[in-house]
Amino acid sequence: MGKLFFFYSSSCCLLFFLLLCFELGSAGNVTYDARSLIVDGQRKLLISASIHYPRSVPAMWPGLVQTAKEGGVDVIETYVFWNGHEIAPSVYNFEGRFDLVKFVKTVQQAGMYCILRIGPFVAAEWNYGGVPVWLHYIPGTVFRTDNENFKLMKKEKLFASQGGPIILSQVENEYGYYEQGYGEGGKRYAQWAAKMAVAQNTGVPWIMCQQYDAPDPVIDTCNGFYCDTFKPTAPHRPKIWTENWPGWFQLFGAPNPHRPAEDVAFAVARFFQKGGTVNNYYMYHGGTNFGRTAGGPFITTSYDYEAPIDEYGLPNLPKWGHLKELHRAIKLCENLLLTSNPVNISLGHSQEGGCAAFLANTDDKNDVTVTFRNASYHLPAWSVSILPDCKTEVYNSAKVHRPDMQPHCAP
Repeated sequence: MGKLFFFYSSSCCLLFFLLLCFELGSAGNVTYDARSLIVDGQRKLLISASIHYPRSVPAMWPGLVQTAKEGGVDVIETYVFWNGHEIAPSVYNFEGRFDLVKFVKTVQQAGMYCILRIGPFVAAEWNYGGVPVWLHYIPGTVFRTDNENFKLMKKEKLFASQGGPIILSQVENEYGYYEQGYGEGGKRYAQWAAKMAVAQNTGVPWIMCQQYDAPDPVIDTCNGFYCDTFKPTAPHRPKIWTENWPGWFQLFGAPNPHRPAEDVAFAVARFFQKGGTVNNYYMYHGGTNFGRTAGGPFITTSYDYEAPIDEYGLPNLPKWGHLKELHRAIKLCENLLLTSNPVNISLGHSQEGGCAAFLANTDDKNDVTVTFRNASYHLPAWSVSILPDCKTEVYNSAKVHRPDMQPHCAP
């Protein structure tokens, strides 16, 4: 998200590679095939939540992670913000809100996985896209490949292959949007960045979002409001949704962005119905752009994003609860979904179903009643019903339970 900053040296383009590793233990071996990620020999359908460590304070981290877990989340995802960690050449900061080690340990202690998106350019409505401003003043700007952070990665062991919680890593960010503007140089850079990342031998798969020409073994992934029709460019890669936007960032003077919980749930249900394996909410908790960290014109201090957890760490109801119930329903279908390929069965115009059954009404105006396996089901407009046993509807994306009381703070 946002605009790309692209730096050249006189002879080549080098990537600053910020990685950190810790002595943790969540997973050991991570592989993939066309159907899913495989963690320690087990196929996984994963619900992931973006929580950016510098957009909240360390005292909030345990509560945020726990609230995400209670909401049915398996994975915490974050960018690494280079300009917060190397504030001047070879001057490093890993304290306070930038204590990435502490943040990942918090995820580990909750018994969850982690996805690390290292950039170096991350966009994220963050100042200068996460790239240090001081690079602008270095003649023939070069992304460096060797620094203390990379050495720390090798020493501290963060990745699943080393006993840590990180099961995926991402290099670059939405570069495919801009690659053509750089001609052949853009293509070479994308290929170089991917190959350089793989050469680090982290032992976990690498992803590149919105990167149609990602070379093997890197997985190209989808960002957007809907990714059910997305297909990776190679048939042996799983279907991963790196950015599912449950809302949007706020601009000064602009209307408050709004995405109904029903639409978010519909999109997620359709994604898994169509063979998806990892869904990541960007954001699950947006937090706050402290100081001058907001990037781009007129972006507010609040990065609430209308996320399932609000800026202050409280569940955003009914969205948080509605998605929690969706995650529970999807997990009831996990084994069957992962041991068979989706089969679409026509139920009439704009309705379809697959078993263990996801019954979808893609008509955004009209409710319908459909017959499936000799039983009738009412499907509101633009909704998906989930039947883990092909009989009992345990969830419909348009039927939101609205609590009588909203959470509030008391002195």
